[in-house]
Amino acid sequence: MNILKTMLLAAAATAAMGGSALAADDNISMAFNVGAATDYVFRGVSQTDEGGQIFGGADATLFGIGYAGVWVSNVDFNNGTDIEYDLYAGVKPVLGPVNLDFGFFYYGYTNQPTGSNEDYVEYKAAASTAVGPATVGALVFYSPEFFGKTGKATYYEVNGAIPVAEKVSVSGAIGHQEIEGPADYNTWNLGVGYALNDTIGFDLRYHDTDEHGFGDIYESRVVLGVKASF
Repeated sequence: MNILKTMLLAAAATAAMGGSALAADDNISMAFNVGAATDYVFRGVSQTDEGGQIFGGADATLFGIGYAGVWVSNVDFNNGTDIEYDLYAGVKPVLGPVNLDFGFFYYGYTNQPTGSNEDYVEYKAAASTAVGPATVGALVFYSPEFFGKTGKATYYEVNGAIPVAEKVSVSGAIGHQEIEGPADYNTWNLGVGYALNDTIGFDLRYHDTDEHGFGDIYESRVVLGVKASF
C-alpha cells in the first residue's frame, strides 16, 4: 500500500508543478481522479480477493482527440502481488453521431512472483452513440498474450447508460471473456450512479458471472464506490 500512496503523491506533485504550463496550452488538458470501493471488480472478477480498493489516476487529453493516462490500484492475488498500474493511450475520433475509441493498454503488477508473467497488453476498439437521453455502446479488447501468459484473449461487451433524475443515472453492461483454454465466461453488471457535485460521485453496482465454479472471486457481489475527479 505504501507504493500506491507514493505513486498517487507523485501524480499530485506533478499536477501542482505543471498546472500553470498545462493551462497555458489549449492543446493539452489534464484531469485527475482518486477513489475507493468495497471491492475491485474487473470484468466480473474480484481483483482484491473480495477486499477493499483504493485507486487513483491521471489523464491527459491531447489536441481534442488523443488521450494518455496512468491508473493505479491495490490488488490481492494471494501470491504477493499487491499493486496494479495501468498505462494507456489512444484516440477518440467522432464519426457523425458515433464516438469512437481506439486505444492501447499496458497492465503492470508489482511484487508478482517470479515466472508468474502477470503483465500484459490489450488493444481496444469501442463505439458509442446517443439514443434519446440514453447512451449505448459496444467494445472489444484483444490481448495477444493475456495475464499469466495464458495465450490470446478477447473481451466483448455491450453497454448502456441513461439518466433517471438530475443527479442519478442507471448503467449496465453484458460481456464475454474468451481466453485460450477452458477459461471463457460471461459477465454482467447493473448499477446506479449518483453525482453529489461536479467533483464527487458514488456508484452502487451488482456484478456477476456464469462461472461460480472458478472460485469465490467469480461469484455475484454488490460493490459501493466513491470517486473524486478534478
